[in-house]
Amino acid sequence: MNTDLTRVGDGLYAIDTHHLRPRLDASHLIVDGGRAVFVDTGPSAAVPRLCAALQALGLEPDAVEAILVTHVHLDHAGGVGRLAAALPRAKVIVHPRGAPHLIDTSRLVAATRAVYGAEHFERVYGEMRAVPADRIVIAEDGHRLAIGRRHFELLHTPGHALHHLSAVDPDTREVFSGDTFGVSYREFDTAAGAFIVSTTTPSQFDPPQLLGSIDRLLGLRPSAIYLTHYSRVDDVPRLGAELKADVEAMVEIARAAAPPGEALAARIFAHWSRRLDAHGFPADPDRRHALLDGDAALNAAGLEAWLSRTRR
Repeated sequence: MNTDLTRVGDGLYAIDTHHLRPRLDASHLIVDGGRAVFVDTGPSAAVPRLCAALQALGLEPDAVEAILVTHVHLDHAGGVGRLAAALPRAKVIVHPRGAPHLIDTSRLVAATRAVYGAEHFERVYGEMRAVPADRIVIAEDGHRLAIGRRHFELLHTPGHALHHLSAVDPDTREVFSGDTFGVSYREFDTAAGAFIVSTTTPSQFDPPQLLGSIDRLLGLRPSAIYLTHYSRVDDVPRLGAELKADVEAMVEIARAAAPPGEALAARIFAHWSRRLDAHGFPADPDRRHALLDGDAALNAAGLEAWLSRTRR
C-alpha cells in the first residue's frame, strides 16, 4: 500500500488519508526516540494507511503512546476507535466535551448523517468504532504530552468546535492546529506562498471565539503550523492576518446573504475566487470549483447554523 508518507519536519510526518481526494486530509505522526503519537486519524477507512506508515518507518504498533484528537469531527476522528484497537499501548487524548462522543459514537454519527446525508455518510465515513473508556485521557487547557524527549502543551482553542484542542512544542514553536488555523491546500501554493481560508463547519462556529483562538496561536510566534487540511504552512504572520480577514468576511457574507443555502455558498466561492486572483492562482473555474465547492457548502451550512443561534 502507498502510505503517502511525507516528512514535513524533524521527526514529523504527514500521512495522506485520501479522504474525498488526495491532499485534502492529513493525519500527522510525531516520532522521537522510538516513540510516536498520531495527531488526528482521518475517517475509519484511513486506518490501514496509518498502520502502513508506521511499518514504513520501522515502528511497531506498541511504539505509539497516544492518539491526539484535535476535535471529534469525523474527518479528524472517525478512525480513532479502529486505530486504537490496532495500537495496544496508545491512549486517546481528547477534550472533556469530546470524550463522550468517542465512548458512545451514536450522537456524533447521527449528527454527521444529518449534515451530509445517509448515503454520503456510508460512502465516505463508514463505520465509526467506539473507544473503550479506559483508553481515554481527558485533556484540559495546559495538558502536557511527552513524546520521547519532546514535550507538547495542549491548548483549548474553541471557535471551530467548542471542544477543539491544538498542540504546541514550546521548544521548536511548532503548532498542530486541527481546523483552528483554517484550511490551506497545497494545490493553491504559488510564488506568493500558501493560500488560506477559514472553516466555519456546522454546528459550533463562533466568530469571536475563533478569532481569539487564532490570536492565541499567533501569540506563540509559531515557526510552522501543521493543519489537518493540509499539513505544514510557514509565513505564519501573513497567513494569520489573511485568515482573520477571511473569518470576518464569512460573517459579513452571511449577514448580507438572502436567501441562504446555495446562494450563500456561491457568495463564499466568489469571495475566495477573488482572493485567488490576487494570489496569482490560474483563472481555471473548473479547478477552483473542484477544490473549493465542498468547503464553500460546509461553510455556508455552518454560517446558517450560527445565524440561527444568534437570531433566536
